[in-house]
Amino acid sequence: MTATTIYRLLDGAVWEQALKDGVFRGSEHDRRDGFIHFSTAAQLAETAAKHYAGRTGLVLLWVNAEALAKALRWEVSRGGALFPHLYGELRIEAVTRSEPLQLGSDGRHIIPSGVC
Repeated sequence: MTATTIYRLLDGAVWEQALKDGVFRGSEHDRRDGFIHFSTAAQLAETAAKHYAGRTGLVLLWVNAEALAKALRWEVSRGGALFPHLYGELRIEAVTRSEPLQLGSDGRHIIPSGVC
């Protein structure tokens, strides 16, 4: 499986700290699983609904998958689909774009244009 861009949702305050540190080391959930979870464009809306329902203050990261090299693995997860998992830290330089994620009036997150 290959994708040139993968996506990560995280709390805005966590992203601000990562910017200061120059690296994102993963959430508690990531550290427990031993890797940083990402989604493809096709998986993003479901990931937002399943793991971040109704949460505000989130940031969406666009990440250059090629910059992660061999530390990025595609592994079977939800529903048998292949998901990108990073075995290591996410260097800020691999993030090509970040944007606040808004909630729609229906309580679902609005996936920004440009997610492809």
